[in-house]
Parts: sequence; structure tokens; C-alpha cells
Amino acid sequence: MVHQPSPAEELPALYRAALDGVAALERRGQRVVAAAIRREAIAAYSAAWDDRNRIVLAGLVERTRRELARGSAATPGIVLDRRPAVLAPPDR
Repeated sequence: MVHQPSPAEELPALYRAALDGVAALERRGQRVVAAAIRREAIAAYSAAWDDRNRIVLAGLVERTRRELARGSAATPGIVLDRRPAVLAPPDR
């Protein structure tokens, strides 16, 4: 019989993968999508460690992959930096 990992064995890795995807989305400037995925991942990871939440987290990992693929197809090699600009003090 093949060992089927329990949700408790898989959830930490799925959660980490979802957060890694969120970080990549944020680096690309896709902060709204990243924040939504992060909220859903936190909710799933904070709830019961069961098969339902394993499926939710796996879906979020796939969603980050789709969002990243869509972004790279639209702007290959471009990473947007949305940090506020630092203004130099005026010359006196």
C-alpha cells in the first residue's frame, strides 16, 4: 500500500510555497493579488489541518503560479518596484 501523506504532513510545505508565491507577486508589484492570497493562506493554515484546507492551500499555490505566469507573459524580464521614491532635500 502506498503511503498517503496526511494533511498535517503537507500543510506546512504548502503554506510556505503559497507565501513564497506571495513574495514573488509582491516583488512584481502585484500587491493586491498577493494580499488576497496571503489572507486566504493564513485563514486556511490557521483553521483545521484537514484535507479541505490542504486542498485550499494547494489551490492557492497553483493560483500564485498562474498569476506569476500571466505577469511574466505580459512583461517578460521586468520586475516592477512600487516603493515610494525618496526625494532629495532641496538645494540651498
